[in-house]
Amino acid sequence: MTIYIIVLVAYLIGLTIFNFYKARNVKTQDDMMVAGRSLGVTKMVFTLVCTWIGSGTFIAGAEFAFRAGWSSIWMPAGAWVGIFIIYFLAGKIRTFGQYTIGDILEVRYGRFARLFGAIALVIAFTTIVSYQFRAGGYILNVITDGAVSVAMGQTIAAAVVILFTAIGGMIAVAHTDLPNGIIIVLACIISVPFVIIGVGGLGAPAQVLPHSHFEMFSSEFGKYPMLKGLSYFLATGLLLLGVQSMYQKFYSAKSAADAKKAVALWIVGTIVVETVVVAIAIYASVKFWNTPNFDPASIVLQAAMNLVPKPVGILLLAAAVVVVISTGMNYLLSPSTNIIRDVYQTFINPKAEANKLVALQKIFIVIIGLTAFLMIFIPTYFNLKISVLKYAYFAYTIYGVAITPALIAALAWKRATKAGGLTSIISGALMVIILDIIIPYVLPNVMIGEDPWGIPSIYPAAIVSIGTLVFVSIATPKPAQEVLLKLFPQPLKSN
Repeated sequence: MTIYIIVLVAYLIGLTIFNFYKARNVKTQDDMMVAGRSLGVTKMVFTLVCTWIGSGTFIAGAEFAFRAGWSSIWMPAGAWVGIFIIYFLAGKIRTFGQYTIGDILEVRYGRFARLFGAIALVIAFTTIVSYQFRAGGYILNVITDGAVSVAMGQTIAAAVVILFTAIGGMIAVAHTDLPNGIIIVLACIISVPFVIIGVGGLGAPAQVLPHSHFEMFSSEFGKYPMLKGLSYFLATGLLLLGVQSMYQKFYSAKSAADAKKAVALWIVGTIVVETVVVAIAIYASVKFWNTPNFDPASIVLQAAMNLVPKPVGILLLAAAVVVVISTGMNYLLSPSTNIIRDVYQTFINPKAEANKLVALQKIFIVIIGLTAFLMIFIPTYFNLKISVLKYAYFAYTIYGVAITPALIAALAWKRATKAGGLTSIISGALMVIILDIIIPYVLPNVMIGEDPWGIPSIYPAAIVSIGTLVFVSIATPKPAQEVLLKLFPQPLKSN
């Protein structure tokens, strides 16, 4: 246990020193929000991997794999399709060259679309940050053999993530992600054969785990397994297509060509890492399947401690630590950028000086970080059941239906109108809040499993969001040509 703690603490100290060093370069809004638009392909690839591969993979995804087996692959597979689609938009996003998705929403749909989009984003991303803190608590609890409680561990994780993000902004995030991304990819690939050997070989899961673990849609998905399985696929895919953290990375690239190359390599890295994490979780489940009171959210961490050689275990635990820090930093920086760019600069002080904007953003990083911490601290304090998977699904869903349809239409559909985009954003967010928060408390008798009437909220919410976007856009006048030219520039005519 001691060696695990020593190595991980040393790595965190190294990251802290690096963050303070890089913080000296944060002088302008571009530095804080988009790393001075200076990232080449290599740094872009690893910072994209680090942004997407978080505790949603190592904790929520692993918990899902423990419960549902190979059909849990539906959840990350949505992201793979999303990355493939975003490949064709990456160059355009970088060429547009702003700071947030709100910049795109305002160009197509007006200032209030920017505002409501920012509200939906802050809700979703604060939720995502909160379960990064929870994941940090799991990690510290496991590597200290319970000496540090999950509650104390999540407090420590929150302090580290908030500190790192506030110090250096996107410059620190992007440059820290290079070594972090390398650790994540190497640790996952190296660990798999050791975990398989440690539980008795390739055929071990079939001998211990239930038959549902090998179905295309596990019966663990509830009354309607196919609907539930595809809901995870859809929620993840919609999140990735519109997730602002990725767009900020595209804005940070040196050029549109670099952004596009990075996305092509990113899809390979993401498929490899997420598939490997599912495999580690399923094979490790063999050892812990009949362990009383076992917490499936810690399955990858337990594999690192019990099923692989110590050097490999240290590397895998380091990967878990860095995904919590990196993803927490990325998703904490992003909503603070929205508050500054989409609210403060747009509605309050458009001519604010650069040093004031940087200082104010650091304040909001701390405020959002503390809010995220309270979201996980309060249920911990009252001993309520906490599922990282449930937190992740809510965040993915509300973001995916509120932001992504309007955002993709802004980039790819010239007929989308101001009224259509604004209606889509508001109606999508409201549907998720009603279905996932209000109905379970007001009408608990209609709940089948975790879903009203057994139907995951992503379906009705997506239908409402996309439906209002299309029908309201068709029913209202076409956008003016000068609006479209900002995202659909006319090619130069040759004489």
